[in-house]
Amino acid sequence: MSNELSAPGTSPRVPRPGTQKSSGSATKKGERAAKEKPGAVLPPVGEEESKNPEEYQCTGVLETDFAELCTRLGYTDFPKVVVRPRPHPIFVPSASLSEKPTQDDQRLSTSCSLNSLESKYVFFRPTIQVELEQEDNKLVKEIFIRGWRVDDRILGILSKCLPPLSQLQAINFWKVGLTDKTLTTFISLLPLCSSTLRKVSLEGNPLPEQSFHKLMASDSTIAHLSLRNNNIDDHGARLLGQALSTLHTCNRTLVSLNLGFNHIGDQGAGYIADGLRLNRSLLWLSLAHNRIQDKGALKLAEVLRPFELTHTEVVERRRLLLEKGSQERSRSPSSSRHGDSREKSQMIGVSSIALVDKPEKMQAMKTPKGLSKKKEKPGEVVKKDEKSGSGQSPTQGASKKEDATKSGKGSKLTIPEQKLSKGKSIKTGSKEKRSIFLESELVAEATEMVNPLLEPMEHRDGKVFMPGNKVLLHLNLLRNHITEVGLEGFLTAVRYQVQFSKPKTSSKGPVGLLWLSLAKNYFDPQCPTYIMIQELMLPRDPVKAKLKEEEATDFST
Repeated sequence: MSNELSAPGTSPRVPRPGTQKSSGSATKKGERAAKEKPGAVLPPVGEEESKNPEEYQCTGVLETDFAELCTRLGYTDFPKVVVRPRPHPIFVPSASLSEKPTQDDQRLSTSCSLNSLESKYVFFRPTIQVELEQEDNKLVKEIFIRGWRVDDRILGILSKCLPPLSQLQAINFWKVGLTDKTLTTFISLLPLCSSTLRKVSLEGNPLPEQSFHKLMASDSTIAHLSLRNNNIDDHGARLLGQALSTLHTCNRTLVSLNLGFNHIGDQGAGYIADGLRLNRSLLWLSLAHNRIQDKGALKLAEVLRPFELTHTEVVERRRLLLEKGSQERSRSPSSSRHGDSREKSQMIGVSSIALVDKPEKMQAMKTPKGLSKKKEKPGEVVKKDEKSGSGQSPTQGASKKEDATKSGKGSKLTIPEQKLSKGKSIKTGSKEKRSIFLESELVAEATEMVNPLLEPMEHRDGKVFMPGNKVLLHLNLLRNHITEVGLEGFLTAVRYQVQFSKPKTSSKGPVGLLWLSLAKNYFDPQCPTYIMIQELMLPRDPVKAKLKEEEATDFST
């Protein structure tokens, strides 16, 4: 019995409490040390990488480049690059769905509901949405950032990620908390991007200084700019109008400008109208959902029909004519009287030059060998006693050339508005063909980029009138505060635009206003003025005209 009692007491299977506790703590400390060793080694490597983000060479894949640069800069939680979601196709229930769902279908529906719940939370996480090219799924075509703040660090990362994107066409920022400082950083980023980038949309980003006009600088390459819902008032409209055009600068790349859902009033509309006076590149303008009343509407309508030049514009026009004359004089031979006569003819507006004279005179003037008479018709010969007219020759009064050159420098500058001559062709030799051709190319380039102040003007009652802006095709003034008083101004402008040209003509050049929206303003939709505007603009609207043609073809078939 004693053996049975002593056996449990002397049994080695019962450990002492002290030894059990100490061994357990020892093992735990060992495990912790083993786990902490890799962690102590990794952070320095990460720190070295984060110190050298500039050494990373972007691959052109936005998802990879953005994640790598964020990691090197020490971002632990950064926005993901995802493909922009597309609307789901319309779901048509089939007859098989009317059957009772099986147990597998119920499990599948439960997992789908969990996934949809997770997707709802993921929806609110910051992301960079991209739209890819259809031909190549790796090429990014458009970028959308919406609803999260874009600071200087993110813009710094984008400045390295975006330039390698060779097919990038558009950048869209919606409510990203831009400031005037970050906008300047963003503008400096744009020249680094691909030349295909033509569209920029900054919406829901009100700025204290309203410095959006920096996007429309003279060296900007943006063609489509959207600035909706940015609280732009009359001060911001003044800056934007000056960016469109002034007497000395003009934006030549911007094609469309969306200023809808802002706070632009009559004064701001006047500033925009002033920018349209000398701008000949903007085709599409939206001022919908603003605060424009009759005074601003009349200012906008005034630009669409012939308007009077101000004194400052007349002075600038004269300066440009003098500058143009000096440039043409520098192209012509310096020691040739024939060059002086050609300068006079170009300043008058003659499109082509007919140089005919006696061989003795030509030799005395030391003209090129290629310019000689060959089989000239009697109508092309300029007589000595021929009087000036609307299509006068630059060599009229050949016997009094010296007097003409002396008086021509002061008198001919004041009549640039004369009609163009019918033009008499130049018959030149083979040696002069190349030089004349190169000169015609220079003149063609000058006419393509001609300043609007050098356009043919109309003189009435001692005042100079410029033709209205016939380049603008689309004007949206939906939901403003315009009454029938403002409609009268647009009716006059539309009548001039309709009289000017028809949209179906095959001739090159501007065709005038094609689409005008004045709905939802402070007038009765059934008022005669508005109905007349609609009737005049309806045949000019290309979309409605195409729909009518399609309806006519469908009816005939």
